Amino acid sequence: MTRPDFIFESSWEVCNKVGGIHTVLSTMARTLQQQFGDRLIFIGPDIETPGDDFREDRALMADWREAAARDEGLRLRIGRWAVGGEPLAVRVDFRPFFDGRDALYYAMWEDFGIDSSHAYGDYDEACIFACAAARTVRHFCLYHHMEDKRIVAHFHEWTTGMGALYLRRHFPAAATVFTTHATCIGRSIAGNGKPLYSCMDGYNGDQMAFELNMAAKHSLEKQAAHRADCFTTVSETTAAECRQLLEKEPDAVTPNGFEPDLVPPAGEPYAAVRREARRTLLRVAGKLLGHAVRPDAFLVSTGGRYEYRNKGIDMFIDVMNLLRCAADGGEGEVVAFIMVPAWVFAPRADLKEALDRDIEITEPMQTPFITHWLHGMEDDRVMNFIYHAGFTNAASERVKIIFVPCYADGKDGIFDMTYYDLLTGMDCTVFPSYYEPWGYTPMESVAFGIPTVTTDLAGFGMWAKSVVATAGRDIGEGVAVIHRTDDNYAAAARDIAACLHALMRMDGAERDAVARRCFALAARADWAHFIAFYHRAFDIALRKTRERTSEKQRG
Repeated sequence: MTRPDFIFESSWEVCNKVGGIHTVLSTMARTLQQQFGDRLIFIGPDIETPGDDFREDRALMADWREAAARDEGLRLRIGRWAVGGEPLAVRVDFRPFFDGRDALYYAMWEDFGIDSSHAYGDYDEACIFACAAARTVRHFCLYHHMEDKRIVAHFHEWTTGMGALYLRRHFPAAATVFTTHATCIGRSIAGNGKPLYSCMDGYNGDQMAFELNMAAKHSLEKQAAHRADCFTTVSETTAAECRQLLEKEPDAVTPNGFEPDLVPPAGEPYAAVRREARRTLLRVAGKLLGHAVRPDAFLVSTGGRYEYRNKGIDMFIDVMNLLRCAADGGEGEVVAFIMVPAWVFAPRADLKEALDRDIEITEPMQTPFITHWLHGMEDDRVMNFIYHAGFTNAASERVKIIFVPCYADGKDGIFDMTYYDLLTGMDCTVFPSYYEPWGYTPMESVAFGIPTVTTDLAGFGMWAKSVVATAGRDIGEGVAVIHRTDDNYAAAARDIAACLHALMRMDGAERDAVARRCFALAARADWAHFIAFYHRAFDIALRKTRERTSEKQRG
């Protein structure tokens, strides 16, 4: 297998925590950095981000940085990404290149047939950054006389697809890898309430892109998939989308791994984090609800991006309502947390004061379903469905539901704990996804020893079924993978409720055994195992580049 001499990883989410790709790259960094050292460079946009995890070091590659500014007009900041392995990171100020946007788009149309005429929203920023990142790769290689080295330039998601094409045109010595973590048009079909799976064979990606006003992004993503030296996606589920909607079979499937060092060490360190997380969750819930929540209450959560249908937030609320309305009264108190960032206005002042001053609250607060006030809360889909389902959060109700619409970054003003710490305090998580190319949230859950329920429409769910013989509906193995289609919403919700009932009936020893199975399953998804899929993609790209350049020399 051909091994790269240098790897460049480019993404809008390098040093910029906005979604799941940040988790992919930040957890993968340690394993790749151990293998390649400072011959691995991450490239991200130079924008202000909350919780910035970039540490600039102006002594690093100072001569090249000055040459890049002089020769290419590249304004770069170079340092370390403060994640596992602390790899080299370059942040590119792409704004100076906006003046050349029209010429760039014309060249992309001439060379690759990319139609940017229908672009809107974040298209311009993404494409200008992608090409600035590609120019950075090109200049670095030329400055260091690396034309004969085995160079891999890996571009993630449509947002950097134009960078792969730029290198194909201006620096063909680089082997390009393009990974779509979710196709633009597949996500859009699902998010617009259309049946993605039952009608997949009938969809034409180009036609649907125009119908759903996604023509520019789809055009770019499709051409990047076809023209990159190696095209990959993260699961067999998304590979089916690529075949149909992008008309391109992926060259490799590169599933996402996890970095075990994120989990507190076993024993007392883990137990201490869990105790503190539960104490915080129960305390916040008690103040909001106006009554003390039982210490042994069953805590369950969902999380991820605010994609109401795609992430199954609607089904999560329905499942909690099934538990609330169960005829048998159930197995104790349940508090369900929807941990999905939304358009937060501010932490609730009344709740914050009650927590800060430890005020005794004896009746539910106004709107006892939410921890942070939202902009336009009257139009929020989660809040409206909670009301529609009939929740009251009264002390007499067995199941309470709480919307936590903030980024759990440790400084949200209410919990002031990170998502991973709060996750450690849960008894179970539920991610009933309709559209989930991979599914980091259920993977994170089992990595932290928390049993999870996901679906077979998620890449992680399909992987779990392939390695856990009884994954099906058996939460006892640490993960339950529920069958979900376009047509079985109610049945899937009932199956999830049954999984939760089964877990709640277990005693402490049985739950401890389930947690051990979670840890064992997560160990099989460690990046130490999954990085091999990336090496295969790098090998494919390097071999294809060698063939391509040899043909050009012969011609």
